[in-house]
Amino acid sequence: MAEHTLSGARRGQKGPHGALIPVFDTHCDSLQRDLDLGHDLGTSTRGHLDLVRGREGGLAAVVLVCWCDPLHLEPGQLGARERTKHLLARGHQLLGRHPDQVRWVGNHQHLTEAREAGQIGALFGIEGGHSIEGSLENLEWFFERGVRVMTLVWNNHLDWIRSCRDGAGPNIPAGLSSFGREVVQTMNRLGMLVDLSHAGEQSFYDALEVSSAPVLVSHSGCYALHDHPRNLRDAQMKVLAQNRGVLGIVFCTPFLDAQARATESRLRETKEYQSISGFNPTDTFLQQAEWLQSQVKPLPLDRVLDHICHGVDVAGIDHVGIGSDFDGIECTPDQLSSAACYQALAVGLAARGLNRADITKILFSNSQRVLAEATGPGTRAAEASLQALECPKVSCGTPPG
Repeated sequence: MAEHTLSGARRGQKGPHGALIPVFDTHCDSLQRDLDLGHDLGTSTRGHLDLVRGREGGLAAVVLVCWCDPLHLEPGQLGARERTKHLLARGHQLLGRHPDQVRWVGNHQHLTEAREAGQIGALFGIEGGHSIEGSLENLEWFFERGVRVMTLVWNNHLDWIRSCRDGAGPNIPAGLSSFGREVVQTMNRLGMLVDLSHAGEQSFYDALEVSSAPVLVSHSGCYALHDHPRNLRDAQMKVLAQNRGVLGIVFCTPFLDAQARATESRLRETKEYQSISGFNPTDTFLQQAEWLQSQVKPLPLDRVLDHICHGVDVAGIDHVGIGSDFDGIECTPDQLSSAACYQALAVGLAARGLNRADITKILFSNSQRVLAEATGPGTRAAEASLQALECPKVSCGTPPG
């Protein structure tokens, strides 16, 4: 694809031809701010994503993930399942506080209904299979309470799946164990999207071998453009296309560019960065992200477009989407500072020669299709409704005073 110089995209800029193109963001970590900082995501907030800015940017569907930091696995801490329950409960509360803005999405029909009602469709996800604590019963429990996506593994290896990171001990399988294969099969039966971001290469291929439904790689980039372990190689993207799955291109700048990775790594070693301390880990992370963003020259939007276009060239136009990782990353690319800015992607892709139909596939329709196929006839998700989940009385962290 020919490259073109992009004009500056503004907050809330409309897409090509003056109309917002709908956006399906396959990975956002914003529920942590809701739980730990008391940020109401139905109002304007400090972080990257809330419903107000999402609507401004054309957000039609978003996967709100529950990520359990491994610190909660340490002795005396809450534990993975309980921490995930707390985060999920905040998602339920968000639905209750803002029914005019957002609706739970458990299958494709729900998303259609949300769009017809002018609401943002919220899918609940889990980032990291440690949250099910080695139990298929726990997996089903989360499904019944609205979870429709699970990233099989985060950076911490599990005894049933290897992540893309180094450091796996002898008790970690090369890919998926027999239990790991059962997890994938159970998710297929229930109608949960299997997410392979963070998975090791053999884990990726093992999951595709066993999965009867298209899979998602929710927030990764292209290894050919930057050899980060979180990115997919071209061979993986081709197999993903054969599976009818989708790669969601991430906005995390160290995943997209070697120089950005080196610069941010250097800044994290400074006294200024390491001296930042909030009243809980989420507050510390937010303050560190704001400081780091203030210190770097933002990665050009072109670099995000490079990864999208490479994915299209290798896997095909039907197999690329976006997964921002908003509120789970520190630095955002230029013109993509928040959920209000999604349409900058549409403008940039149009400048590279893509037509509106293909841009719509990338920003929305490809992920919509994978949701439809994963939650369609023959799965429990096709008929399942949402079971209420009360917010636990004991919070994981609240702002002081």
